[in-house]
Amino acid sequence: MTEQPTSFERPQPGVDPAESRGALPRTRKPPGGTGLPVQARPEGTAAAPRGKDGEDGKGKETPVNGPEHSQPAATEPGAHRPRPAPEAIPPQPGAEQDRGSGGPERRTGRGLPPGRPMPMRRDGDRLRFVGAATRRIARGLDLDEIVMGLCRATVPTFSDAILVYLRDPLPVGDERPTGPVVLRLRRTDRIPEERDTDGVLLPPAFEPDPEATALADLSALTTELCEVRPGGALNEVLRGVRPVFADTPAAREALPELLGEGGEEVVPDGQHAILAPLRGRRRVIGAALFLRRPERPAFEADDLLVAAQLATHSALGIDKAVLYGREAYIADELQRTMLPETLPRPTGVRLASRYLPAAETARVGGDWYDAIPLPGSRVALVVGDVMGHSMTSAAIMGQLRTTAQTLAGLDLPPQEVLHHLDEQAQRLGTDRMATCLYAVYDPVTHRITIANAGHPPPVLLHLGGRAEVLRVPPGAPIGVGGVDFEAVELDAPAGATLLLYTDGLVESRLRDVWTGIEQLRERLAATAQLTGPDHPPPLEALCDEVLDMLGPGDRDDDIALLAARFDGIAPSDVAYWTLDPEDSAPGQARRLARRALSRWNLEELTDSVELLVSEVVTNAVRYTERPVTLRLLRTNVLRCEVGDDVPQLPRLRQARATDEGGRGLFLVNRLARRWGATRLSTGKVVWFELNR
Repeated sequence: MTEQPTSFERPQPGVDPAESRGALPRTRKPPGGTGLPVQARPEGTAAAPRGKDGEDGKGKETPVNGPEHSQPAATEPGAHRPRPAPEAIPPQPGAEQDRGSGGPERRTGRGLPPGRPMPMRRDGDRLRFVGAATRRIARGLDLDEIVMGLCRATVPTFSDAILVYLRDPLPVGDERPTGPVVLRLRRTDRIPEERDTDGVLLPPAFEPDPEATALADLSALTTELCEVRPGGALNEVLRGVRPVFADTPAAREALPELLGEGGEEVVPDGQHAILAPLRGRRRVIGAALFLRRPERPAFEADDLLVAAQLATHSALGIDKAVLYGREAYIADELQRTMLPETLPRPTGVRLASRYLPAAETARVGGDWYDAIPLPGSRVALVVGDVMGHSMTSAAIMGQLRTTAQTLAGLDLPPQEVLHHLDEQAQRLGTDRMATCLYAVYDPVTHRITIANAGHPPPVLLHLGGRAEVLRVPPGAPIGVGGVDFEAVELDAPAGATLLLYTDGLVESRLRDVWTGIEQLRERLAATAQLTGPDHPPPLEALCDEVLDMLGPGDRDDDIALLAARFDGIAPSDVAYWTLDPEDSAPGQARRLARRALSRWNLEELTDSVELLVSEVVTNAVRYTERPVTLRLLRTNVLRCEVGDDVPQLPRLRQARATDEGGRGLFLVNRLARRWGATRLSTGKVVWFELNR
């Protein structure tokens, strides 16, 4: 689509007011031509007679290239007439030929090599070229696109080749780089061998002269890195900011420093090269070298202004691209650190997750997921969604996720966790709203307890392929305040898969949330049918299949997805006892543990288990007043858990030689694979693990 610039000039006589430029009359295309702007004729060349309203003797208008590159033609007396241009004018955008290859030039009657851009007027065409070039540069969003836009806009319409140097590393914002200033050759470009189909401003490329090989491979003739010496010639040119011709004394001394050994072969003699510093908002960030072949017309003084405009727009665009890149990096790092780097591997459950931002330009949001190991081989599964897609939403999400982890460490019931999250959201602000679903899975009992705060319900995929939307009380969103949350306890059979997700997966502009949930349920059931009734689908592949259900218009929000495959722990692998708080409890615990290990064919662990169980049970019986629980779990490791009603956690300390006690936890720490203590609402659990 061609841009139509706005004009506030009064229409001239004989000009259609509906024309895009108002004051520029259109002309009609001559037979067999592609359309060129009317060129100023040199003295002695007779102009074709024209009739009223810009028509020629045959009553037809003379054509222009289009509204973007139109040129004012000769009009009736009294209208504005552009001044004629001299010979050596650089080719400008829109100067495509309206003649066959090798045809005569309109201005001089002399032929030009095939594909050679035609000379054009000095003022109007330069302005149009600068406008088109800056628009092309401004289209770039990142650093590479802006540099490529500069190269494509100038080659071959303004120069035959270009070299772009940028500082390495590029400074960001107000930061002050340390160390020497180093320029790196970011990109080179020369007249292409094929037509540039991306922009309509470039003329057909021409085959270069075999003898003119200086511009054939610019990167091979120049150095990639250049250190700008303080007080050197290159430093003085860059500080001057203004573009200079290559034949000036300052540039002749600066170019060898910039290009390195052999770089002098790149620069033609005379005013066929312009060195333009690239200055951003606060400092020079690079340099651009515009080159023309020796057989081409040399640059003129007005071309320095064109080079200055190109360099300024490119430098400001690069500055903004670097700032945007830094902001995008910060946002991406913030979002990444807010989410779990890796998922835990709790006993009896396998986990997989996915996170998709709403768009590449907005990588931060309020969606999160988490899996938190709990005492007794249980695991808490959490998924939440804070309103908005901003840094504020991500920050609030991080605070709520940290609060949920702390509450989970206290082993509070799911409804209590949501209640405390609601209070935390109210302390953060009156408009801090979020939805959350908190579930606790127990692999020993094969049960799951779920509490919901305004979040979409989870979907349970059974082993046989049946997908079920769990009936969970919806509750009010977090942040409303004064609302009670309700928890439900459901069966979690072995082989089943629980899918927790945010509303971005099931809700969009094209469908409501319940339609999306039904589509999700059908997609899960169809995926399970592919693996048969006895084999659940792999978790990673299942997550990918779920995300594949999203269509082009279904990505209105970021998406968090957490899948949990329930393997459980078989009852035959669990041994559980209750011991009275008596002096005989340690001995009884040793005998029970020995019998369980004999039943599991783990007699090689008997000595270590008896010693550690005796030490832990002795500490529990010494301070508790209620019965002590002892549980052994056989999985890939042997886990022992001792629970009591004393909330104080034991601490590892170094016993002195004269102390009679204090060595129990030291033995546990030396012999066990892992050990720990967790505070519960009813006391604490001390556990340790041994390799089988």
